[in-house]
Amino acid sequence: MNAYKALVKDLVPKKFRKKDKLWMIFLIVIIVAGLVAYIDQVRQGQKVTNMNDYALWGIYISNFVFFIATSFVGSVAVAILRLTNNHWRTPLVRIAEIITVAAIVMAGITIMIDMARPDRLLNLFVHARLQSPITWDVVIIPTYIVISLLLLYFPLLPDFAILKKYFKKKKPKMSKLYGKLSLNWTGSAAQKAIQTKSIKIIALMILPVGLLLQTIDAWLFSTTYRIGWDSTNFAPYFISGAMVAGIGGLICVIFVVRRYKRLHKYITDFHFDKMGKLLALACMIYLYFNINEYVIPLFTSKKDEATHLDMLITGEYSVLFWVVTIIGLILPIIVMFFKKGRKPVPLFYIGLIVVIGSWWKRFVIVTPTLLHPFLPIQGVPESWRHYFPSFHEWIITISTLAMALLLITIMIRYLPVIPIQRTAEELGISKEEPIEKTEL
Repeated sequence: MNAYKALVKDLVPKKFRKKDKLWMIFLIVIIVAGLVAYIDQVRQGQKVTNMNDYALWGIYISNFVFFIATSFVGSVAVAILRLTNNHWRTPLVRIAEIITVAAIVMAGITIMIDMARPDRLLNLFVHARLQSPITWDVVIIPTYIVISLLLLYFPLLPDFAILKKYFKKKKPKMSKLYGKLSLNWTGSAAQKAIQTKSIKIIALMILPVGLLLQTIDAWLFSTTYRIGWDSTNFAPYFISGAMVAGIGGLICVIFVVRRYKRLHKYITDFHFDKMGKLLALACMIYLYFNINEYVIPLFTSKKDEATHLDMLITGEYSVLFWVVTIIGLILPIIVMFFKKGRKPVPLFYIGLIVVIGSWWKRFVIVTPTLLHPFLPIQGVPESWRHYFPSFHEWIITISTLAMALLLITIMIRYLPVIPIQRTAEELGISKEEPIEKTEL
């Protein structure tokens, strides 16, 4: 077997094994449970949740913000590394693009789940107000979805042409599908020039759009005049947090994909070391903004701000606040300072801790502030001053996370997660003969 055939055999999508099917069934069961809970929520109304006139956003919005943050990996790990021609990023960028698409699609779905009346979704477009950051969100999210899909699709064209030939005999239907997706790619100089220019333009577009998306997401909070959100620091605070969530998620997925698809010779310890350094940098930047967000108000806070900070530092949410800060942010930085901490296995667990910490961090950002409204209501029930998600909210939220994982699983199943053509070119491997044999 020549080098080119060996490369293609390593990188083409493989048939699902029994464990993979069980994994998908597990995710589908969770999604169905969430769908049932959501239908019941629509039927009965928001009374099945623990949201109220104080905690009017709750877990759905914190989950929405998490998905928005995770999608930022498309800008950080894809666009920046593409534009700076870092060749070590080749085995990682497509996985990052897949995560971005799954996360931003689920962000759009999650915001609809939060609506008590999904039948009024059209009103967001028909009666949009430019004064409202929500309108900007409605515009920027679909825009980011389209750009993310293009950034995933355009680099796939040469690989789709390879898959068309690879599956020609054994799976003619799949071959035909890949052929249509390849848009008649032949690898001519003109096609390569157009593709290179298109990818560069899309990468340049996704950077400002990604920054705008995170900024608008921050403005949704900071324009409400609520204690804990009324900060000019909020946009960079959100952007730095998105870098942490996105890179942490990417590390977890590349570790699983590397192990599942046996891609150790393509995704090496070198790549994990680089990603560990990138995550450490992101965490340090985010830690700086956390210090800026909480320490300065300690010296300047008014009565309401002091009450909010007391709830976070020593009160009801103190345990969660300190766990998220110390274990989810400071500890990973310390571990990643050491080379052994940037090895694949420890870095995977660090990435997992960072992602879980990032999710709970969004909960800490959203919930405590809501319990201190700008205009307090007199004589409200004591239960309104506390919030913890109901069973319906947990099931629906977990199902959205399962749906994101299902989207990632499906794309990893049918797309080559490492660019075949680009890898061959970088390794100096030329195509010597057609590839027409496989097991799908």
